[in-house]
Amino acid sequence: MGLGEAIQCKPVEVQVGDKGVERAVKHLKRKMAAEGILRELKRRRHYMKPSVRRRKKQAEAARRRRKRLKQMESGHY
Repeated sequence: MGLGEAIQCKPVEVQVGDKGVERAVKHLKRKMAAEGILRELKRRRHYMKPSVRRRKKQAEAARRRRKRLKQMESGHY
């Protein structure tokens, strides 16, 4: 697969029944969140250089490590 090629996937669909459009929108948002669509949209909104992406990934891993250590010290693991 080349750069910039679209990935083919099944569309996210929601049936609007007698519960109303608001319920259907809420259900659609929940489905999109479960599939990771919203996270992917946010990630692709701005281009991030590979070096910046790597630094962010390392910083996030360090944050998770600190959080895990803090939980272990307090005995809530």
